[in-house]
Amino acid sequence: MVSALGKSAPSAEQPQHRALLAGTRPLTAHIAVYLFVTVPLLALIVAVPLTWGHSLTWLDVILAVAWYTVTCLGVTVGFHRYFTHRSFKATRPLRVALAVAGSMAVQGPILHWVADHRRHHAFSDRDGDPHSPWAYGTSPAALARGFWHAHLGWILDRNVTNQHRFAPDLLADRDLRRVDRLFWLWTVITLAGPALIGGLVTWSWWGALTAFVWAGLLRVVLLHHIAWSVNSVCHLIGDRPFASRDKSGNVWPLAILSMGESWHNLHHADPTCARHGVRPGQIDISARLIWIFERLGWATDVRWPTPDRLDRLSAAAGPES
Repeated sequence: MVSALGKSAPSAEQPQHRALLAGTRPLTAHIAVYLFVTVPLLALIVAVPLTWGHSLTWLDVILAVAWYTVTCLGVTVGFHRYFTHRSFKATRPLRVALAVAGSMAVQGPILHWVADHRRHHAFSDRDGDPHSPWAYGTSPAALARGFWHAHLGWILDRNVTNQHRFAPDLLADRDLRRVDRLFWLWTVITLAGPALIGGLVTWSWWGALTAFVWAGLLRVVLLHHIAWSVNSVCHLIGDRPFASRDKSGNVWPLAILSMGESWHNLHHADPTCARHGVRPGQIDISARLIWIFERLGWATDVRWPTPDRLDRLSAAAGPES
């Protein structure tokens, strides 16, 4: 492997990287990862042509949007801004609800997700980052390979991030350990739930099937690729108005579907900040939900950006990229 600096990048097996890992996934778990990446996509390739044009209903659309919004915000507000970066404090019911909602995005169990993401920030776009698109160099061929690695390839890596190093606080939380162990249940619910609602509302097996396709499979596939695009696209291109140690950029076309996560430059410049989109016109739905939680008294000590902090980060960046 060749790093962006043109040097040979150490493999995960070398001594300086062993402390970052906790061995490899059991074979059954690794097969499950391949299945959750490929089966929804393959099912869609078969099912969408059969259902398109004569079976997509407003109920399917409403269910898809609702389940997408809840599960996406479970990741962005819960897994990311709260559990990984502690951008605010949450009541116990909110903490558990965010953990469950994030788990239903089917991006992996919460302990695994948080450990991976904290490791990403510790080594962002450097050796040790689990999903940098710059891992293989800067030539067009190397960046194409790096894009694949950052977008999807890293998920298929059997190595597991060391949770005792990167997520000891979550490991010490009994509620979160239980949510983590029940990941299989949240996966069943997130796929079967839309089908159950669609079947009950239409009182038909066909209504259940189309809801499963559009609000179950399609929603999960779309959510996966939007999240993976923040790893890949937002570390390759985008404007960089704030000083950070890596190549994180803002990619506005992804802002709505990512719930504000694609305002990625400020996030890497100031990771614990609860708002990522801080400039006029930068819609950040996740930050607005945190604001609502704060008004309800469910979230406290929210780390909102301050003008002085933003000015310092902007001045340190120099002319915008």
